[in-house]
Amino acid sequence: MGYSYLKANPIFNDSKVFHAVYDHVGGLQTGTQVSINGYTVGKVNDIRFKDRSGKLVVTFTVDKSFDFSENSIAELYDTGIIGGKGVQIIPVFDGATLARSGDTLTARIRPGITELVQQKLSPLQIKVEDAVSNADSLLVNFNQVLDAGTKQNLQESVAGLNQLIKSLQGTSNTLNEFLDSNQSQLDSAVGNIATMTANFSKISDSLSQAGLSQTVRNLESTLASLDTVLKRIEHGEGTLGKLMEDDALYDNLASASQELDLLLQDLRLNPKRYVHVSVFGKKQKEYTVPEEDPAEEKDPN
Repeated sequence: MGYSYLKANPIFNDSKVFHAVYDHVGGLQTGTQVSINGYTVGKVNDIRFKDRSGKLVVTFTVDKSFDFSENSIAELYDTGIIGGKGVQIIPVFDGATLARSGDTLTARIRPGITELVQQKLSPLQIKVEDAVSNADSLLVNFNQVLDAGTKQNLQESVAGLNQLIKSLQGTSNTLNEFLDSNQSQLDSAVGNIATMTANFSKISDSLSQAGLSQTVRNLESTLASLDTVLKRIEHGEGTLGKLMEDDALYDNLASASQELDLLLQDLRLNPKRYVHVSVFGKKQKEYTVPEEDPAEEKDPN
């Protein structure tokens, strides 16, 4: 009775005894409570090595008042965040043979918080290590690229950029001073632009009311008529068209103009030949060609 008490076994025990084999028990102690769905139904009685493989056999008791299948699972789990292990029975009701005292149940270890964190952090750790390795390679390559000449060029570029910024700042200050000193003129110019815009709007309204569109349409009609007349002249229609296209008419007009010129010149040189008054009935003199006859100069034939 004293031995059973020290082993955390009840003296008057009517519970069923089960066994479960684990690779490791994570610090499980005898006397730890065994539960089903969070309700305590027994205790861990004994923990011992199974054989030379190092596996551990956990013996525990379960109250006879609750029956479950022999396929039920004895799960080892963390009882809290700080630590400690417990055993819980995950009952299975599959119609198989009920578990009897002395049976060995299927063992399973549920990962604790630490193990889950390690499982989640392991891929992240690998990625971080790869990132650090890549960063180290990048820095090595960057140092190789930044030789003495490149560093000198970068320094010169930075110096040039500083000078450009100073120049832009000076230009900005000058522009601000110009705007401040010419504020009144700028205001006047803006006012003049507003006045011009208003006047242009009035002129536009006046042109719209004056029937400019009708005038433009009339002009288009006149231009179309003029184009038609020019096409008829070009094709030799009408008097102007014939005059432009008929060379014989032009030659006749040129010949008539020349003969008229000769006639007028002869009339000026020999008026008596054309106007002759005879009181006594003298005979008319015969026509003689003047010594300087323009007809002979122009037309020797």
